Amino acid sequence: MGHRRLIYNTALLTCSSLLMSCIGMAFQVWLVGRIGPAGIGLYQLVGSVTNLLATFAISGIRFASTRLVAEELGGDNAGGIGAAMGRCAAYGSFFGLAAAAILWALAEPIGFLWIGDARTVLSLRIAALGMPCVSLCASISGYFTACGRVWKPTLVHLIEQLSGIVLVALCLDLAPAADIEKSCAAVTLGRLAADFLSLFLMVTAYLHDRRRHYGEAVPTGGITGRMLKIALPLAVSAYARSALTTLQHLLVPRGLKSAGYSADGALSGYGTIQGMVLPILFFPSCVVSAAAELIVPELTEAQVRRDGAGIRRSALGLFRLSLGFSAAVGAFLFLCADMLGLAVYKSGEAGQFIRILAPLVPVMYTDMAVDGCLKGLGDQVWCMGINILDALLGLLLVWQLLPRYALAGYIALIYATELFNFLLSLRRLQKLTGLRFLPALRSRRSSPKTGG
Repeated sequence: MGHRRLIYNTALLTCSSLLMSCIGMAFQVWLVGRIGPAGIGLYQLVGSVTNLLATFAISGIRFASTRLVAEELGGDNAGGIGAAMGRCAAYGSFFGLAAAAILWALAEPIGFLWIGDARTVLSLRIAALGMPCVSLCASISGYFTACGRVWKPTLVHLIEQLSGIVLVALCLDLAPAADIEKSCAAVTLGRLAADFLSLFLMVTAYLHDRRRHYGEAVPTGGITGRMLKIALPLAVSAYARSALTTLQHLLVPRGLKSAGYSADGALSGYGTIQGMVLPILFFPSCVVSAAAELIVPELTEAQVRRDGAGIRRSALGLFRLSLGFSAAVGAFLFLCADMLGLAVYKSGEAGQFIRILAPLVPVMYTDMAVDGCLKGLGDQVWCMGINILDALLGLLLVWQLLPRYALAGYIALIYATELFNFLLSLRRLQKLTGLRFLPALRSRRSSPKTGG
């Protein structure tokens, strides 16, 4: 992927992400007003479980499809792309259907015993139906990322988001305003309908793109083995990390109740931070996440060509971009926290939490960039290992801090896990590239070491 195309695609993905973030934020504000912080907290708990099953549904296929297609392009073997995507579609279908069956069958035990709130069972069963859509869309999106035509999935995601908002609003109109269970189920149903629409549009875009650009697929040897070698280790590590993170999120309301909160009060406190404050903090991160996603195929192609200088140049450039941008965002959020809390949510408490967490923004955003570089260099298993350690630390801190320190303990947990993850990831990237990122920032003309 050339630098000009990378810049173009980054700008496109950033602008579209900003637009979708604005739409999503406006919708989130409306949703808070419609179902309240307690309703948002319940929906976040449902989301934590569905995210775990979505991780199983995807099972590493998005990154595997990106990496496989980028390898075929880097080796000037475009004819192998059709065979690669056929394997990815079969893999995604299998895991998507399996995830749907598991979530549907275990919805009651999960709702009653795991989450500890029977009001989540209906939403879990509705969410189960969308798992095949999640896995297949992930594999196709990886194809477009590798090919450098990100505008197609971007347009699909925009349509999905807009239609999802309309569908959720229509479903909520049919749900009693004071019924948290039915309101949560209505939101989930609207999202499900949008997922089906997204799959239809994504498949249509892919079939059109393949016919136009590559013609008939030419099978090449070893594709299935390469796919499994990429996807399965990433999937297993993702399962572990997602399970630990899900357990951590489910324990937060219980920890708050142990600290003296009522059931709805615990949901409200959890919903304020997880469903109101963190979306504000991550709202501008689309600039960094777009660049981090698009650098994956660029680094993969450079690695196939054994272009060590190009790898170091791209990694250092992304690091500088992410750190500079995130520092400016963090300063703005810190200074304008009260105004944002009142203007967006009419909540002084949300503004206080925004200010407390704003200094962590540079770490959060730059960690996204570092993770993108690690995945682009094929080090996704190590990256997920770091994430597993991060999740284990978070689980331990939830267990130890929340019953004693309540929301202050939850804030401390977020700081500790984000810093831990970032420092380990940065150290790994430095080892792979030979770069020392922080000293290199002192002078743009500093010359990094050359080598393999």
